[in-house]
Amino acid sequence: IVSGLKFLHKKGIVYRDLKLDNILLDFNGHVRIADFGMCKLQIYLDKTADTFCGTPDYMAPEIIKGQKYNQSVDWWSFGILLYEMLVGKSPFSGCDEDALFWSICNEQPQYPRYLSVDSKSVLVALLDKDASKRLGSLEANHSAEDVIRHPFFSSMDWCKLERRELEPPYMPRVYHPLDTHYFDKHFTKEKPRLTPVDKTILQSMDQSQFDGFTYTNPNVTDS
Repeated sequence: IVSGLKFLHKKGIVYRDLKLDNILLDFNGHVRIADFGMCKLQIYLDKTADTFCGTPDYMAPEIIKGQKYNQSVDWWSFGILLYEMLVGKSPFSGCDEDALFWSICNEQPQYPRYLSVDSKSVLVALLDKDASKRLGSLEANHSAEDVIRHPFFSSMDWCKLERRELEPPYMPRVYHPLDTHYFDKHFTKEKPRLTPVDKTILQSMDQSQFDGFTYTNPNVTDS
């Protein structure tokens, strides 16, 4: 996940929707980040975004407050996700969305005694409500490299990880490329319903953009 965020941030992309639901495992057990619908592009150097978006439990305080923000919001979300994996619950809660947002902006997480020193340290650094001081924050001249160098990750061989040379701790039992038994049958049994595209809309589009594709669906192009 850290390597994925590092790649996106180098490309000037703020992901903005990091959460457990968007983390998948591939056929060999390697992590895949999914759903890039909320990404903000072209965020370099001092450029910022200000759109209110994201999943409530994972939203950084600066987004909730309507402040301008950059890639540091992704490191906050990573801190939430890491807390959930280490502790088994979310660090912030509320009886409704307003109460949850108040908790995120004003309360401090509770860190169980069983957490190691390095575990607590990385969580505290990632969940700093001041974006300029947060681990990975560009404002503090930090980057993904600072996250990578944190003692919590001292045993990680990042080069081997990114070359997929490390054995994943969990290997999904997938029997063929279309095996969906890990997904809820309530959804996999649903019949796909595609809304037909209005022909006038297709005719107004530049069809040359679809030239060279190995497959072009005749239902969504003006062939």
